[in-house]
Amino acid sequence: MNQNTFLKIVLLTLLPLALWGQNLSTCRADLKNDTLRLENQHFARVYRWDRGHLISLSLTDKPRKRTWALTSTEPDCAFPGHATPEGEGLLNTRPVIGQPNEADHLEVSVTAQLGTLQVRRMFRLYPDLATLTCTFYLRGTPSAAWRASVGSANGAEFKNIESQKDLNRLAATVPVMDQLALPGNHWKLRPVEFFDVTDRANTLVRETAYNLYRQPGFLTGNLLLIDDLTSNYSFFVLKEAPSSSVQLANPGYDFIAKIGSIQTVGAGILPTDLSEIDWVRGYGYTLGLGGSTPLEILQTLRRYQDAKRPRRPDRDEMLLMNTWGDRSQDKKVGEQFTIAELKQAARLGVTHLQLDDGWQSGRSGNSAFKGGSFTAIHRNPNYWKPNPERFPNGLKPVLDEAKRLGIEIGLWFNPSVDSSFSAWKKDAQTLIGLHRDYGVRTFKIDGVEIKDKAGEVNFRRLIDSVLLATDYRVVFNMDVTAGRRNGYHYFNEYGTLFLENRYTDWGNYYPYWTLRNLWNLARYVPPQNLQIEFLNKWRNVDKYPAGDAFAPATYAFDYLFAITMVAQPLAWFEGTGLPPEALSTGKLIGTYLTARPDLHAGQIFPIGSEPSGRSWTGFQSIRSAKAGFMLIFREKTSEAESPVKTWLTAGKRVRFEPVAGTGKAFAAMPSADGTVRFALPNANAFALYRYAVE
Repeated sequence: MNQNTFLKIVLLTLLPLALWGQNLSTCRADLKNDTLRLENQHFARVYRWDRGHLISLSLTDKPRKRTWALTSTEPDCAFPGHATPEGEGLLNTRPVIGQPNEADHLEVSVTAQLGTLQVRRMFRLYPDLATLTCTFYLRGTPSAAWRASVGSANGAEFKNIESQKDLNRLAATVPVMDQLALPGNHWKLRPVEFFDVTDRANTLVRETAYNLYRQPGFLTGNLLLIDDLTSNYSFFVLKEAPSSSVQLANPGYDFIAKIGSIQTVGAGILPTDLSEIDWVRGYGYTLGLGGSTPLEILQTLRRYQDAKRPRRPDRDEMLLMNTWGDRSQDKKVGEQFTIAELKQAARLGVTHLQLDDGWQSGRSGNSAFKGGSFTAIHRNPNYWKPNPERFPNGLKPVLDEAKRLGIEIGLWFNPSVDSSFSAWKKDAQTLIGLHRDYGVRTFKIDGVEIKDKAGEVNFRRLIDSVLLATDYRVVFNMDVTAGRRNGYHYFNEYGTLFLENRYTDWGNYYPYWTLRNLWNLARYVPPQNLQIEFLNKWRNVDKYPAGDAFAPATYAFDYLFAITMVAQPLAWFEGTGLPPEALSTGKLIGTYLTARPDLHAGQIFPIGSEPSGRSWTGFQSIRSAKAGFMLIFREKTSEAESPVKTWLTAGKRVRFEPVAGTGKAFAAMPSADGTVRFALPNANAFALYRYAVE
């Protein structure tokens, strides 16, 4: 690199620092003597520049004063047939401050020319996080080798890996986004795989253990936990992509791991997706430093997730009722029915009523009536106007009644999937118009099917353009129940996830199933970002086997609601179909809404045993080292009290004060592993406690 170019890059990097203020002043990208250093007060990663084709040299945890020398001499990223950098590479930095939908951070752009392919890595450094995020953008013409490699990278075909050179040849068949060449032999990996398409899946998280070996392992999962067995220290790599089974350009695995090399693979871009003009966005990853305890690594991950999409209580918090859960589909939707639902929702304490499929003039493929379709939606200019037969006065009477009752109206929306969302501009204008004309800002996005990169690009354009035009006031409930969608770690900056359809009509709603899925996800996904259902337990009692110990009717309605309290509660029923006794749960809902700001402001993780219908289980909301909440469930077990392993530390007395449920005030000293003994008087009971460490 010549001196003038070096000076220009350094000036671009350093001059804005004085303007960023204290929050970003610790985030830096320094290029000196062909060495690039990305850092904040917690984290540093050092690279050899090599004309923008970066090679990692070291990784540092600053507070703990630990540095790992990374041993590879190969570039961190690789695309088949594009090995040699040309030119000098480009480095640019940009402070991102005061944005309505993301925390302040430093954006660092590194661009390398690899033959006919340009590779741009967009790094993000947050001032208070021990993480480094990178998103890939590609432009240019793919090599013949990359085109030929598509479909050939099957890990089962590779045998007798004898050297690093053999591993490099293996990696050359699949795009590699990053490499950690950690020294030593004693690393344990824990890949965590996530499953959506919840209409078919009822186990949503699978974690396995893997010891590194001299031959590569092909590991599947969005999250890779990396434990240093010699020092009891942990890292993580989060692959920011859809769930593994539905990723684009999927090689069949997410990581290639052997002693001396952990590679994050699969950028979500096929050679045929490339453009010589436009940058094509691919997948990305976040590297995070944990610490010596299991909680520390989870808290680093959670801090990053909360920074990527900071929650705004006035926009994101909702206790939403959607009548589709009672399986009337679109048969009842209309003005009088909706007004009656609003009145019942107000009695229960619901804050949002969402009109699902049927409010619109067009007829969808899920309609209870014949002739519906999900194709060619955009060809009907009146499709997304209120149905004149169901709403003869438009939506105004409904909106007026909702305003009177203090309830917000949301709408269901199914984008036009034809030709990879080619009509995204029309869909965007429809959503913008619904917000402008009716003040609707909560939209359930359903029916998404992302089959190719063009579809992903256009779907993102749709969402981004709506947010920009509405000053980010709109929030999306992204349905992950079916189709090729975006899972838990991709497009998750846009709103909440509508997690699952469960129905008493089909006998597939069991409260402990719902609790188990939430409990498992809450370890790695903020539960405050998940819509979790509770149903009308009085419906379809005959659809469950006689004597079924876990049928919904065997639980109190308060208990069903309590399952949802650490998440976004979804009243998945018709309010007008509830019996009068159900309205008594309005008292619990009122208590919950008062406690919710503090409860949801904490980092929420699972505690106790995995829900099984017969466990002691629950959640802990960590507000600080001194305070938080415990939500405890005694499932159908004869044990009136039980030890529950929490995230508390030993040595200090903790006082528990009941907020809701049947728990009583008490104080306890957690054991060495954080265990506290809880008591509840009845089976299928719960208690929400506020705790304080004395």
